[in-house]
Amino acid sequence: MRIKQTIGNKSLWQREKTLFLTSKMAPIGTWSEVFEWVDSLSERDTVVCFNSSEFEAEVLKALLVNHVPTILVVMDSFRDRYNVQIKQALDENRLLIVVLKRDEKKGCGSTPHLRNRYILEQVQHVVCGYVNPNGIISLLLDGRPGVTHLLDRENLRLVAEPEPKPIRWTVAEDKRLLRMFYDDMGIHAIHKDINRPYSTIYNRIKSLTMSDEVLIGREFEDYVVELFDIQHNGKLTLKEWRGDKTLPGIYPEGNSGPDLIFDNDGQPFAIECKWRSHMPKDITKELLPPERIAAFQRFAEKRKTPVYLILGTGGLPSTPEHVFFTDLSKITDISSFSRLFPGESVLDKVERCKKMKE
Repeated sequence: MRIKQTIGNKSLWQREKTLFLTSKMAPIGTWSEVFEWVDSLSERDTVVCFNSSEFEAEVLKALLVNHVPTILVVMDSFRDRYNVQIKQALDENRLLIVVLKRDEKKGCGSTPHLRNRYILEQVQHVVCGYVNPNGIISLLLDGRPGVTHLLDRENLRLVAEPEPKPIRWTVAEDKRLLRMFYDDMGIHAIHKDINRPYSTIYNRIKSLTMSDEVLIGREFEDYVVELFDIQHNGKLTLKEWRGDKTLPGIYPEGNSGPDLIFDNDGQPFAIECKWRSHMPKDITKELLPPERIAAFQRFAEKRKTPVYLILGTGGLPSTPEHVFFTDLSKITDISSFSRLFPGESVLDKVERCKKMKE
């Protein structure tokens, strides 16, 4: 593991640093304890954090809104360039983004574990939110000095939020919530402004914005578009980007096609994007039903446009741990997918597939 790139205030790396760690599946009832710790910090502190889970993303937003000097660690490349709070923190010189690259060979451990181990060597203190006692973080911290646990098994049940009685959201509250949500202020700032439980705010955001399925799909599509690096390829253009506007049982005709349609110097090709938390074992049951594959084949024949599938697995839709590629006309089972490694051109894979057909 090594530092590939730094963006922002490099002097923060030389300060005494505290790493915030939490297990991915932290119950929302534990969030209040962690946000109370964030509120106790000041401009004299420097916190190192990741952004690979929903909870970590919320902690990052709370740190930035509170103007706490922050070091954000990401893998391979930084993509969240349009986040309002990140942009403001960079402009005000209180944020450093550290981009790491994995050099270790396969078999040396998972990328998150190697990342955690590397960053632990660079910090002086560790503060943990909810840590699964049987998880990999717990093993990594075993016997390490300077570790503070905000939550443990004994007090976990004490911090859970009580189930709130349903109280109607006013139009004014919805407007304030959406304004703060789109300003990337995070659930903690909304909680302090509107004074409703975190779980209630979380659910309201979901109901007012997108369904989980649509949001996940769109985030991964954004990631895939960036893989093609259109800005630096004058011959490549994105011609169509299919929307996901549907009602139960009603789908626009355009939605039967693949997500993305490109033109590479007069040669069209299409990409269907899928993200899953783990590698699917059965394509037709967990990824694409037969009728969907047939629809893509009809599209390819009618439009004379080859269709490829890019599958992301693990991590987050915006930063998948693994990426795979396959030709949808030859898809059979998982063995038909080939791995796309960091730095490898996805456009080269498209061109190789086209030459093989010729």
